[in-house]
Amino acid sequence: MKKSDINPMPQYFDRYINLVADVELSQAFDDSISQLNELDRNLLTRLDGKKYAPDKWTVKEILQHIIDFERILSYRALLFARREGSIPQGVDEKLLGANLNADKRLIDALVDELIIVRVSTKTMFDSFDDEMLQTGGTNWKYEISVLAMGFSIIGHQIHHLKIIEEKYYCRTYAVQRGINNLR
Repeated sequence: MKKSDINPMPQYFDRYINLVADVELSQAFDDSISQLNELDRNLLTRLDGKKYAPDKWTVKEILQHIIDFERILSYRALLFARREGSIPQGVDEKLLGANLNADKRLIDALVDELIIVRVSTKTMFDSFDDEMLQTGGTNWKYEISVLAMGFSIIGHQIHHLKIIEEKYYCRTYAVQRGINNLR
C-alpha cells in the first residue's frame, strides 16, 4: 500500500508522513535503508559531541532517538496489527532523551544498529496484509493506522537526518571554510 492509501491522515504524525514519497511502503523502507547505508560515517564521527545549540541533541543522541522511536512505534504497530488492544501509555521523550547513553557509543555502532532495526521493522511490516495495514487505534492520543505508523517511522528518519544535514553538516562546512557567522 502507498502513502496515498492512508485515510484519514493522522494528526501530529502527518509532519513525518508527508516527508515520504508516495510509493509502496516496502519501497519506502528500502529507500530509507539506502539512505542509512549512504551516511557519511566519517563526517558523523567528526561531529561527535557537538550540538548546534545548547539545548539540542548531539548527532549520536539523534541517532539513538531515531532507533528508540522506531522500536516503540513498531511495537505499537504490531499490537494494532494483531488487534491486541493494550497499547502502552505515552512515552516521555524528554526522560528518554535524558537517558540515551548515546555519548558512550560509537557512530558506527549506532548506524549499524539503526540499519538492523530498520531491516527488522521492514520485515515485520512486509508480513502485514492490507487489512492489517489499515487497522488502527489510538497512539499518543492520535488515531493512526498501521500503514501510517510505517510511513511515520520512515518520515521520522528523514526529518532528523535533514536536521543533521542542515544544522550539523552546514556548520562543519562553514568551519572548514572559515565562516564564523553561523550560530
